[in-house]
Amino acid sequence: MPKTSTRHGHDNRLDDRHDAQVETMLLRARLAALTERLTPPDTVVASPVPRLTLGHGAHVAHPVHMVYEPALCVIAQGCKEVLVGRDVVIYDQSQALIFAQNLPVTGHVIGASPETPHLAIRLDLDVKVLAELAVELQVAARPRVASQRGIYTTALTPDLLHPLLRLVQMIERPQDIPTLAPLATREILYRLLTGPGGEALAQLAMPDSHSQRVAQVIALLQQRFRETLRIDDLAREVHWSPSALHHHFKAVTAMTPVQYQKQIRLQEARRLLLAENIDASLAGHRVGYDSPSQFNREYSRFFGAPPARDLKRMRAQKVA
Repeated sequence: MPKTSTRHGHDNRLDDRHDAQVETMLLRARLAALTERLTPPDTVVASPVPRLTLGHGAHVAHPVHMVYEPALCVIAQGCKEVLVGRDVVIYDQSQALIFAQNLPVTGHVIGASPETPHLAIRLDLDVKVLAELAVELQVAARPRVASQRGIYTTALTPDLLHPLLRLVQMIERPQDIPTLAPLATREILYRLLTGPGGEALAQLAMPDSHSQRVAQVIALLQQRFRETLRIDDLAREVHWSPSALHHHFKAVTAMTPVQYQKQIRLQEARRLLLAENIDASLAGHRVGYDSPSQFNREYSRFFGAPPARDLKRMRAQKVA
């Protein structure tokens, strides 16, 4: 029999890849233009679409410290560095950043300007809908895997960009939101669950998974961050040994429970200083520090300046 050539099939695959790359570039450009049109300079805007937030940054600012709930974060234009524990994640408009847990992070926009602003979209994930979809996809039937990091990146493909673009477009078509926003959001969750790295989100939806137990510990730390909590007591709450809690918690969050609690305390103290104009010793006491010197030391190490100087810097940045 004569040999059959595979060249034609190979050429078709190359054409398909090229078409997908072109489609991705066009979708990103449309998403960037739409985000810039809808968002005033240097603002973060909660949109009328549930759980959808848009951001515009025309200047490189100081690092921002905050706690992210489970979310899809997409950069329509620009680049960002995110620090979680000691892990550093750098992502741009070619990737999506996924938070599969409540994590305290430090974010730093890289290279923004009025001519080329940083444009970002965040969709907070509805864990209840995620769990319902995971049941339909039989996620719970998958073999149990090792604890997955609660933050990861995935490629921004047309499959993910199409429903995200439709969701952002609904800001200008508010009559579509009640009916179509849940459909687009569900499609996004489906793409995330079934795409690369989706195991971390799948674990969050699995009953009694490592990720769900870590989420229970995180909830306790967030609710009771002012208290002195013992690892043994936290471990007992989720039916783990202290060593298992330490191992799984660090595998998911890139930090220990004590480090997590410290970041929550310091971020809350900073919020109190800025919002209530109280002195540093009172702010430290209200978040659980008995020693003002220890609070000042840990605050300076985390935020890069003592409370008074950091507060002055934040206010100057806000005015600018």
